[in-house]
Amino acid sequence: MLYFWLVLLMIVNAFCLATVLFALPGNWLMITATILFTLWHKGTFSIYIIIAAVVLAFLGELIEFFASAGGARAAGGSKKSMAAAIIGAILGAITGTIVIPIPVFGTLIGSALGAASAVLIVEKSSGRQFRRSLRTAAGAGLGQIFGIGAKFFAGVVIWIIFAFAAFL
Repeated sequence: MLYFWLVLLMIVNAFCLATVLFALPGNWLMITATILFTLWHKGTFSIYIIIAAVVLAFLGELIEFFASAGGARAAGGSKKSMAAAIIGAILGAITGTIVIPIPVFGTLIGSALGAASAVLIVEKSSGRQFRRSLRTAAGAGLGQIFGIGAKFFAGVVIWIIFAFAAFL
């Protein structure tokens, strides 16, 4: 019967993983579900597995959070542009989810366009040339897409670790 519950946990964790693409805390939901399962079935997952998952989820969050700022900076943006990229990505993800009601794409497109738009506004208001501002904005948008991809990849690794720990 334990294997039935473990398979069910892996299915739940797969759904949690998918929510990462909607800018939701899917990696943390996956870890929470696994911790609750471990409390229910004592000893199923060791503390070391849980700690490894928490570290990976934290790294994924850090990369996602700073990726748009890093993209803006790598393309020649200022510190104001870096801050604008982070704020724009958050606001864009929320707006994109509402305005573009296509699952996953609305959030991804919204966060990338939000980061790029915010950087473009800050760069242009700082008196920079349009072409340079546009390049910096593109860097922020691409950085945001990279960040979401990195967070999703961290989630895939967490899911694989949990699957191996559950069945091996």
